[in-house]
Amino acid sequence: MQATDMGRPDPGSVALLERFAEAWNRHDLDALMAMMTDDCVFQASAGPHVDGMRSEGPAAVRAAFAAVFETFPDARWENPRHVIAGDRAFSEWTFTGTRRDGTRVEVTGCDLLTLRDGRIAVKNAYRKQRSAT
Repeated sequence: MQATDMGRPDPGSVALLERFAEAWNRHDLDALMAMMTDDCVFQASAGPHVDGMRSEGPAAVRAAFAAVFETFPDARWENPRHVIAGDRAFSEWTFTGTRRDGTRVEVTGCDLLTLRDGRIAVKNAYRKQRSAT
């Protein structure tokens, strides 16, 4: 497969993704939702369906984001790296967090994102599944 030149990404989109990553690490639901469109979709990396748990609309997406913080009170997404091509983007990161039962998680993951009008319309999350050690 040959690499293609994606050109220069819109500086506003780069700043959006940087602010989005920072808001996740602050656990700032208001900031996260301000960056999502009114018809936003979040597809979590885990859930009962082949494509994880799908949440649609601001109330459902906010509840799903809040559930992440409830499950992992110390959740962090480190070393974010972003690539943008038009209205599509992806962000790679390393997730660390501790569940309330003390189980520690550290995995690499990414978000596939659809951008629209300076906001995020779709956040589709993927992450590695580590074996228990």
